[in-house]
Amino acid sequence: MEQLLRVQNFTVSRDGFGAGEHQSLERPFGDADPGEMFAWAGATASWPNRTDPGGSRGLDDYFTRDFAHNIGAEIMGRNKFGPQRGPWPDHDWRGWWGDEPPFHTPVFVMTHHERPSFTLSDTTFHFVCADPATALGMAREAARGKDVRLGGGATTVREFLDADLVDTLHVAVSPVEIGSGARLWDSPEELLDRFHLDVVPSPSGVTHHLFWRR
Repeated sequence: MEQLLRVQNFTVSRDGFGAGEHQSLERPFGDADPGEMFAWAGATASWPNRTDPGGSRGLDDYFTRDFAHNIGAEIMGRNKFGPQRGPWPDHDWRGWWGDEPPFHTPVFVMTHHERPSFTLSDTTFHFVCADPATALGMAREAARGKDVRLGGGATTVREFLDADLVDTLHVAVSPVEIGSGARLWDSPEELLDRFHLDVVPSPSGVTHHLFWRR
């Protein structure tokens, strides 16, 4: 069975940005407000950080619930892992997620600066100084027959799209505007030379864009 490289639940603003400028330790998404961007997922019954009962069912909940289905490894860019730039100043920073990262699989972090692997709970982070195809090969081997999720950010997703490595994408377009930052696209129509597209609006206000290879 073919191992797919999947982009899932990747949220962008109405003007195509996955994050704003000025990322910092306190603001992982820079000038963008994650509470607005990801409100559609946070309102669902299946949102993993939900602390109270209830939550919405339906389309948004389906995508939230399906996030980990048949995923054996994740690839992410360095700035999804943390806010540092350049050589690693130290190895104390171990990601935004604390001692229990939400991935539960091997994670391959794309970087230009080497760093030893480490494990938190059931997630091992590997730091990969390689091109997208090589990183995908490593992730597929670690996934042991399951699919690989390309987690972002927008720059990393574009790199893998430009290398023609992505098999399916689910992009949720949020009804907010950021204005500048890390852009996924000017328009989703940019991908129609290689992908089929279904566009499905949700009552939450987001519009789900589902792409699969032609």
